[in-house]
Amino acid sequence: MTSAEHADRGLIAASISNETVRLVHEYTGRGPTKARTYINEDLITVVLQDTLTMGERSLIRDGESNLVLAVRRAFQQTMRSQLIDAVERHSGRKVLAFLSDNHIDPDIAVESFVLES
Repeated sequence: MTSAEHADRGLIAASISNETVRLVHEYTGRGPTKARTYINEDLITVVLQDTLTMGERSLIRDGESNLVLAVRRAFQQTMRSQLIDAVERHSGRKVLAFLSDNHIDPDIAVESFVLES
């Protein structure tokens, strides 16, 4: 990979990270404090850290982790089309599959996009 291709990939990754953070903030009222996008041949993965709201953290302290995870899955499905659109727009590639999950401790979410070859 040339330095120009590496720079282009970095700009694409930053754009996808920024848009993912914006969408999470728009839907949940709070965006993650860290986001990093990894781009491989046919896979783009966004790793988000520190995503939980104060309300979700309170629910977790009260033993409601499963409820928080269910709500997060609902948000991710609601954001699905916008996340896919962002990845396709910034990468110039079609998304075949979107996979998403959350982890409570540590507070990490992953959005993965399998791309058409």
